[in-house]
Amino acid sequence: MYLQKLTLAGFKNYLQAEFIFSDKINCFVGNNGVGKTNLLDAIHYLSFCKSFFTSLDTQNIRHGEDYFAINGTFRKGNDATDFVQCIQKRNYRKRFLINKKEYERLADHIGSFPLVMISPYDRDLINDGSDLRRKYIDSVISQFDKFYLDDLIQYNKALFQRNALLKSFHEQNYFDATSLEIWDEQMIRLGEEVFVKRNEFLRQFIPLFQHYFQFLSNGSEIVDIKYLSQFNGNSYRDDFKAALSRDRAAHYCTMGVHKDDLELILDNFPVKKYGSQGQQKSFVIAMKLAQFEYTKMLKGFKPILLLDDVFDKLDDLRASQLIKLVSEHSFGQVFITDTSRERILSIFDSMTIDHEIFTLPLPIPNDSLS
Repeated sequence: MYLQKLTLAGFKNYLQAEFIFSDKINCFVGNNGVGKTNLLDAIHYLSFCKSFFTSLDTQNIRHGEDYFAINGTFRKGNDATDFVQCIQKRNYRKRFLINKKEYERLADHIGSFPLVMISPYDRDLINDGSDLRRKYIDSVISQFDKFYLDDLIQYNKALFQRNALLKSFHEQNYFDATSLEIWDEQMIRLGEEVFVKRNEFLRQFIPLFQHYFQFLSNGSEIVDIKYLSQFNGNSYRDDFKAALSRDRAAHYCTMGVHKDDLELILDNFPVKKYGSQGQQKSFVIAMKLAQFEYTKMLKGFKPILLLDDVFDKLDDLRASQLIKLVSEHSFGQVFITDTSRERILSIFDSMTIDHEIFTLPLPIPNDSLS
């Protein structure tokens, strides 16, 4: 699968733009602020129905315009093409279409055109809170398991209702076990499904991650990821029920998969505290490459890979190892941004792989910046 053509209208700093891509490697080069990352974000929209960077779609409408439109033509292995559109008008809901037919649920599109993006913001997976790490593994699993996505949506609805009841009980100084039981049963059933699938995902994901980190670091460091859950190996139901007294005291649900976390380890120590900037960047790049491999394994074809400003904070060895890796046959279409045209040219001078280099112009004053 690869993206043949991308057209933009009113998206961030682009008034109108059209790109025809190589089915292997595409490089966007130019100074900071010319819109390199914006192009990757547009491609991200076509896969996930949303921006990689912001949850508010209207923020991506170019200043002075009434809407943005992102159109992409994808070709899959059987030479069939799909035309994907995302349209956001001010004060209207977002529309997402495939071959001119609008989706009733955006969730039905997720996973159809799998994509992995590596960004400088990925270091937030290490340095921010557990919520971001949960969202990361959930987004990966949801690309190939729509039942998992549905379970998550329903679980979060039940969590919201149960928390509202617990707060109400406290404020009104009463307790109704029967009304709470309705949401308990949903959270137990759905939470157990999520717990089992997260465990299974990490069982397959971690060896892939370790393999890619060893490649990037040339085998000089040892890494691991541990799944942190409040459940102690007993019955999921028993552990959930045992937390009721704590829930009543806290006025919210203290036990469940919404509290899960990942412990990220480098040479037996937390990478957050002891990893250098280069080690941390290698860590998250290896996670994303493992995500690529895992998705390819389950989907049966290669996802698109987006590499945004990946060379910053990487030494020459790690940078060359990364480019060598994504140039191999096991990877499909790749998009790269970089500020140095000379660096990109020197990389491809020694390679015969098919590629396109797009040099972007300086931004027009007052336009949105990438």
